[in-house]
Amino acid sequence: MASTLPSRRSFLALSALTALSVPLVAACGGGGSGGKPAADGKVTFEWWNIATTEPGKSLFPQIASAFTAAHPNIGIETTSLENEAFKSKLTATISSGKLPDVFQTWGGGVLQQQVDAGLVEDLTDALGWASDLTPVSLQAYQIGGRTYGVPYDIGMVGFWYNKKLFAKAGVTEPPATWAEFLDVVRKLKAAGVTPIALAGKEKWPGHYYWAYLAMRVAGLPALQQAATGKDFTGAGFVQAGAHLKELVDLQPFQAGFLGAGYATPGGQAATMGNGKAAMELMGQWGPSVQKDAGADLGADLGFFPFPTVDGGVGRATEVFGGGGGFALRKGAPKEALDFLKFFVLENESKLLASNGYLPVVKGAERQLTDANKKVVADSLVKATGFQLFLDQAYPPAVGQEVNDSVADLIAGKKTPEQVTRSITEAAKGA
Repeated sequence: MASTLPSRRSFLALSALTALSVPLVAACGGGGSGGKPAADGKVTFEWWNIATTEPGKSLFPQIASAFTAAHPNIGIETTSLENEAFKSKLTATISSGKLPDVFQTWGGGVLQQQVDAGLVEDLTDALGWASDLTPVSLQAYQIGGRTYGVPYDIGMVGFWYNKKLFAKAGVTEPPATWAEFLDVVRKLKAAGVTPIALAGKEKWPGHYYWAYLAMRVAGLPALQQAATGKDFTGAGFVQAGAHLKELVDLQPFQAGFLGAGYATPGGQAATMGNGKAAMELMGQWGPSVQKDAGADLGADLGFFPFPTVDGGVGRATEVFGGGGGFALRKGAPKEALDFLKFFVLENESKLLASNGYLPVVKGAERQLTDANKKVVADSLVKATGFQLFLDQAYPPAVGQEVNDSVADLIAGKKTPEQVTRSITEAAKGA
């Protein structure tokens, strides 16, 4: 899932971009999938995003309209797709050697593959305003010292929980260790409360558990080494699966979770928002999707970081997550980058005020008013390590195998050892 958090962007007045890279200038209005000027000199470019739920569903079109109103010679053709539908359509489009002018990206190995194919614009020399952005928000879009994307949101995955349901089960404070977490699950079940909402059908939410457990047991460096060495069969990764199986064996998820979507009616977010489950492991966008798909828990909603694991080498300050960003196809018109500057810098306050995004602009975190968002932002500031979503950090085939194999583990179709072997096979074949 794409990130959706409000927080740190500067509020610089929109100005003409300077120091545009030569390829970008030379390609202005060039061929490709869009961006061609009409006879009257108007330039229209394509923009693909995943803003199908609030607040982005309303906010993104407002920002686009404000930009085109200020620039009558520019038109924007917007396509908004649900997360998985977006990935499928983009993959199909890439197979034809094309990309939309501006498109959603989470960076990492998926973006690198697109860059290696020569499909993405190098923005390094055009981003004279990169220093306004936080380093952690840019990290996922930097490859080989070059920058290929512009972030608009950054955050981390953690547990969103219902304080009222915790109190019903006699739980007075969030768990700090995995053993304590499992104990909370048992107490919730004993009180007749569904402990966890999960979108089993979409798979990516489930991989958060295995990824975080691997980080907590083996440590962040082990994940990085496994990716480089293409070997995930180490004891720490097997143990991560074993701990996840401990949770699955407690049957903590809502009825029908294997067929549940994330933002769909009756899905994970709605189950959480409607107070029918006590927790969900989700990114910074969680509360806004809960509200959009179900209801707003308001003061009953809390947040706590993923627990540490007794005996594990990973620390609680090592966080897992990512954000949302946009990249440009190779040869996109310079007006497309003008739009991204407007979107990120001039509209940071609107993004944060919508309570759906976290800051990417330095100092913008001071604008956060929501207590839970402040906790997330503070955790990011204090983070001693950061791991991008595995289904984005790794090459597409490897990331997909992580999602598929972990889903099979949760469904009881694979053992922890089989999960590590399948991911390793995918890595060696990538």
